[in-house]
Parts: sequence; C-alpha cells; structure tokens
Amino acid sequence: MTNGSSFLNPIFMGLFDRWFGKKEKASLDQGLQKTKQGFLEKLSRAWSGKSRVDEEVLENLEEALITSDVGISTTEAIIERIEKRVSQDKYLNTEELSQILQSEMAAILPDPLHDYRFDSVLPHKPHVILVVGVNGVGKTTTIGKLAHQFKKAGKEVLLGAADTFRAAAVDQLTIWSERVGVPIVKQSMGSDPAAVAFDTVQSALARGSDVVLIDTAGRLHNKAHLMEELGKIKRVIQKSIPDAPHEVLLVLDGSTGQNAVEQARHFSAATSVNSLAVTKLDGTAKGGVVLAIAHQFKIPVKFIGVGEQMEDLLVFDKHEFVDSLFSLPDNPPA
Repeated sequence: MTNGSSFLNPIFMGLFDRWFGKKEKASLDQGLQKTKQGFLEKLSRAWSGKSRVDEEVLENLEEALITSDVGISTTEAIIERIEKRVSQDKYLNTEELSQILQSEMAAILPDPLHDYRFDSVLPHKPHVILVVGVNGVGKTTTIGKLAHQFKKAGKEVLLGAADTFRAAAVDQLTIWSERVGVPIVKQSMGSDPAAVAFDTVQSALARGSDVVLIDTAGRLHNKAHLMEELGKIKRVIQKSIPDAPHEVLLVLDGSTGQNAVEQARHFSAATSVNSLAVTKLDGTAKGGVVLAIAHQFKIPVKFIGVGEQMEDLLVFDKHEFVDSLFSLPDNPPA
C-alpha cells in the first residue's frame, strides 16, 4: 500500500494542480470582465475595416491603450516595439498585430524574482512582509486574504496591527484574524507603530511563525513623514531580525486608474517597495493600469484582487493576465 500511495500521490497532486489552475484562471477571467470588455471593444475599433497595419491603425491602437489606463509612457513603449516589428515585415495583417500586441504587453512587464505559490517554501522563517498603502485601497482586506491563503497552504501566520492612528484599522484586522483563525499582535489606538511591529516579530520568533504580515498607517501626510515612520518600523524590526522586512508590499486600488500610479510614485520614492498588490480589479474597466504601474516602476506585481471572496486574491502571472485581456468570455452578456 505504501508503494502504491507514493506512486499515486504525484498523479493526484498533478490533477489537483490542474484543477486549481483552471479555477484560478476562471476567477481571473471573471474578475477582469469589465476591463477586457472595454479593451477588446477599443481594439476592435482601432483596426475596424483594415486588413493590414498602417499608420492610422497604430495611431488608433495608441489611443485605445491610453484610454484603457495603460498610461502614456507605457503605451509609447509598446507602440515603439510594435513599430519596429512592422518596419521589419513588409506586410502585417491585423490578426498578426493582435498577437504581437499581446506578446509585447507581456514583454514590458517585469518578471518576478522566482516562480511563486502560496505553498512555496519561503526563503526566511519568519518571512516578514510590511504592507503599505493609503487608506481605502483594500490594504487590510488584502492582509486578511493573504493570511487565509498562507494558512490554507499550511503556513503558520501572525498579524501585526501597526496602523495605530486609526481605530477602525485595528478593529478590522482583528476581525480578519478571527475570521481566518490566525493570531494577531495589537496595542491600543495611538500606540507607537514601531513598538507594535517590534512586539510582532518578537512574538513570531517565539511562536515559530512562518509568515508575518504587518499593517502600517495609510495616511500620506507627506513623503518625509512617511519615510520617517516606515524607517523607524524597519529599524526596530531589524533589532530582532537583521534582514527584515523581507518584503515591502504596496497595495494599490486598480479602480482608481492613474491615481494608483501616483500612489506608487509616492511610496516607491519614500521606501524600498519591492512587490505590488493591485486590488478591486473586478469592479473596474481600468485594469490596464496594472501594466502602467509594473512597467513604470519596474516592481513586480505579486498579487491581484479580483473579487470579494477570500479566494479572490490571486498570485499574478503576467502571461495569464495578458492572455485573459484578449480572451472573449465563454458566455457573453446578452
């Protein structure tokens, strides 16, 4: 029986991986429904009635990308790459242009440092993630969903409520800790955020936690204040774990379009952001902003939020994302 089980386990794991992959793809396709509907309509108009790519088609394509919140500089980079392809070939039809556009959109997105899954072996124990972002972007909800996904993958998770300026932030994170079933370290409102962060990592070391998710204040008073506060949190964490935090995860609201780009600019200038989570993509037609943010700041998008359920925070795959933008729905609305 033992030999049989060991033989079957890889088979069952492979079937599970394929099933889970299909489920995630379905969530992605559904979550990007509004974005892809508008995007495909604009692309269709860009080369309507054209059999080959000419200057007018490229101008229309440029307008379609900009109005899809891909952003001016990112659009220019894509168009420049396409123009090189067009100049190399004597003849390109619009079907080929669609394939080239898809390829170039994926090419401008930075690759993650390594393949990632929630059940992947983490490079540190505990792996400390400092979560930053302005109020209202879904930061606390993202932390709760991350805690759920990590716990489901067999990780021991600890939350740190270091956003002590806003009582609701501590309360909301406490609700998520109870909902997911993971412990939380918190203090009273107005406490020193750095002290909460210090207590959190100390508790994580004592508990043997695998993942530590530390919430931070979402108010952007000014860049200097933000740098000072985050710098202090980092310094006290490093008293216990010298190379922490291992990730500074910036959470952005995808539905705000180019405003999310401005937030990324402020935070990346204020602290060493090295990964991104883009939320609320299911309720907006502005999903193209993912391309703008990742391309302009050269920071990998690690997670995307495509729904309200705990399972609707997905590990970002740039090829699947772009592929989904170009795929028609199985059951288009009447």
